[in-house]
Amino acid sequence: MDVTETLLPGVGIRYEITLSTGERVGLVAHRDGTFDLVVYSTSDPDACTGLLSLSQAEADTLAELMGAPRIAERFADLSREIPGLVAAQVEIPSDSLYAGHTLGDTRARTLTGASVVALVRGERIIASPGPDTELEARDVLVVIGTEAGIAGVRRIVGA
Repeated sequence: MDVTETLLPGVGIRYEITLSTGERVGLVAHRDGTFDLVVYSTSDPDACTGLLSLSQAEADTLAELMGAPRIAERFADLSREIPGLVAAQVEIPSDSLYAGHTLGDTRARTLTGASVVALVRGERIIASPGPDTELEARDVLVVIGTEAGIAGVRRIVGA
């Protein structure tokens, strides 16, 4: 299944998929952490037939219910398909300088090129954590990138 990603300047990012029924569904991830779930008209590709606005907590819960725990598995599968791409889990140690700080404070993606695609906190999965996501000791970051990039994330967070 293909996911189309569109940058919406000043708003966030829109993700769209076409279902096996031919219907199109979109998710707008707003910069403020809220989400809109959109169902498009089959007769007019620009018309919306349904819209649900979700808070960050509601979106996280919906993602967990729909199988977010499989995110790490899917990225591991992807890393097997693309040479040089690796998925790894990086735990935030209790003495990390970044425990209690945001993911953005680490500048991990800027400094290493590796992307944090999920954060596991106990039983909770935070899919696609934003730069404002606060890190806690013993959080596990699901990171995708090169071996060197992932090693860089480990060094940054002190793992």
